[in-house]
Amino acid sequence: MPILEFVSTVRATRAGLTDTLSDVAGTTAWCREHAAELDLPAGFTASEEVRRELVELRQAVRALFARAVAPGPASRADAGRLPGFAESLDLVNATALAVPTAPRLEWPTGPDPSVPPESSAPSDLSSSSAPSARNVPAVAAGDSARARAALASAAIAFLAGPRRELLRACPAPRCVLYFVREHARQEWCSVACGNRARAARHYRQHRDD
Repeated sequence: MPILEFVSTVRATRAGLTDTLSDVAGTTAWCREHAAELDLPAGFTASEEVRRELVELRQAVRALFARAVAPGPASRADAGRLPGFAESLDLVNATALAVPTAPRLEWPTGPDPSVPPESSAPSDLSSSSAPSARNVPAVAAGDSARARAALASAAIAFLAGPRRELLRACPAPRCVLYFVREHARQEWCSVACGNRARAARHYRQHRDD
């Protein structure tokens, strides 16, 4: 899920918190990895301004995620230094609205793989593949604006949808990730975090004996 990957660019390691978007090189690498989802060219290179804009949007989305998991605890990564809720809501909405999208019909030429060759009638359409619709920017926009609009729109779709109620902040020691609970008994974002949490619990129980 792209929006979860975006907010998870802040994560914990044994050495402490690490931020994928802390510099231009890391931002460029992350954007290239997600170029298709962000409507970016494969060779996209971030600037310091783009990096700052993405970090600002990420912190706004994380503030909305913190609100979504309430009354449960927010991620420990930045719970005490997130922007305000109203400010974050305005930024996410404005970012999505800055580059509206519209459906575009795409109908590539070539044989339709769903139609057997012998059943194809000779016509102008017989050499066409099946049509499809793709959302594209409805206005001219630069790479950064398109990428941020795609992320903001993804955040809006997630937070307005039914999966918002399954959003959790992982409570495992050192973990700072948000995750979507896949089943009723899931407590942590991963098996590794579950093992670490159980080991910490076992240690505390024996220490107190």
